[in-house]
Amino acid sequence: MELKSLQHIEDATKSGRREMFRIGTSLLFIVMIMLYASTIEVLGHPFSVELVIAAMIGGYMAMNIGANDVANNVGPAVGSKALTLTGAIIIAGIFEAAGALIAGGDVVSTIKKGIIDPALINDSQVFIWLMMAALLAGAIWLNIATAVGAPVSTTHSIVGGVLGAGIAAGGWQIVAWPTLGKIAASWVISPVLGGLIAALFLYWIKRSITYKKDKLSAARTMVPIMVSLMMMAFTTYLSLKGLKKIIDLDLYSALGLGVIAAVITYFVVSPSVRKFSTKVKNDKASINKFFTLPLIFAAALLSFAHGANDVANAVGPLAAINDAVIHGGISTKASIPLWVMAIGALGIVIGLALFGPKLIRTVGSEITQLDQMRAYSVAMAAAITVIFASQLGLPVSSTHIAVGGIFGIGFLREFLKSNYAKIIQDIEHHHSGKDKQVVEEFLAEFHNASLQQKLVMLEQLKKHTAKADLSKKERKALRNVYREELVKRSALLRIAGAWLITVPASALMAAMLFFTIRGMMMP
Repeated sequence: MELKSLQHIEDATKSGRREMFRIGTSLLFIVMIMLYASTIEVLGHPFSVELVIAAMIGGYMAMNIGANDVANNVGPAVGSKALTLTGAIIIAGIFEAAGALIAGGDVVSTIKKGIIDPALINDSQVFIWLMMAALLAGAIWLNIATAVGAPVSTTHSIVGGVLGAGIAAGGWQIVAWPTLGKIAASWVISPVLGGLIAALFLYWIKRSITYKKDKLSAARTMVPIMVSLMMMAFTTYLSLKGLKKIIDLDLYSALGLGVIAAVITYFVVSPSVRKFSTKVKNDKASINKFFTLPLIFAAALLSFAHGANDVANAVGPLAAINDAVIHGGISTKASIPLWVMAIGALGIVIGLALFGPKLIRTVGSEITQLDQMRAYSVAMAAAITVIFASQLGLPVSSTHIAVGGIFGIGFLREFLKSNYAKIIQDIEHHHSGKDKQVVEEFLAEFHNASLQQKLVMLEQLKKHTAKADLSKKERKALRNVYREELVKRSALLRIAGAWLITVPASALMAAMLFFTIRGMMMP
């Protein structure tokens, strides 16, 4: 009896022990950051209190980026079962850190996205307090969003923080309102573009492969083309975004590299696809397997590009504070010491490993059901939308693109299933009064037919049977009967709500934190 009681107690406290381990590891990381920062001599002083505090906040921010933002890169691959959760965390951790350390650059903008004018802040001390408040507010908001399971934009979080603290420090005139307007427009542009592109790619896969009677024959032709296009998109994306701080390429040069990568990929992939097609069945599940390996590469490349670009969200304000503390002035560009970049890279990896699984599951499986073909469409949307938007100067969010792509796929599936259900109902109506076996035989033939054959069969039915005379109200009721919800509306409302309040929430927190810090630091 006592052994059973002990077992029950142990089981009941298991989740608590995991949580304590995560919190304890996080605190240990932050303490180590503070200890290292305290060893840095600043202008003849043994250490700077501001730099120690800023380093602590920078580490906290980096962990929250890892916990929330990285899920968009690997979530679809995990949800489609192309990668296990553990495998995704390992791949993302390695490539996020590699992207930050190899391609993160050695100079960063001190004011993210030019949201405020630093020339209106003459006091370097006030600037340090402003950046501290912005960094801490962005980190707290990301923490809250992660806790409620909402993937939000890290860039928008830090933009909101800089906006709120900037207004608190320099008034409303400090804000570059046209820039802020572009960022606000991206709340709509990013998910809509991502959703449309992902839906188009999925529909293309359905029309060219899964709607065919001989799916394997179609796959032998189309899969090498699709994988090659994926390699072209990701090579271009990586050239323009992931490696831009190492080598500066224009769009045409990046596209040229993408075309070369696509041609090589096509000739490498085609024999493998033909060989693999002889070992699998002629069904949808087998077609999904063709996209497994490309999805793993996509997750790795997205993680590398994310590490190279978004590490600035964690270390940008910290680098700005470090520059202001050491040089005693304010500049629009600041160098990134290796120790600052290391904090960003390690923090993202630790945050991903400890707290990332929750958001990975949200993105991968709690919005809509994903398979490898759908995850491929999301990955393509992520790369193409960023390329397209960057050339138009639109400040899109990678988080909004990826999640918008998942929603787009879910709504496309709802539309297609609803249409198919209404077609089946029409077939049954046309066969009204006939023997049940005749109806079932026709439905079986219709189900196994190719898309072109289905269209011919439906056209023949319409010629031989009068169309039901339904009123507008009856047609609407029929649509509601056959509408199957494949996107979780609760997830849609939760995520959309979090997106809308990200900038205002982090701005308000940053303003409050700025006044608090100024009150504490002023003599």
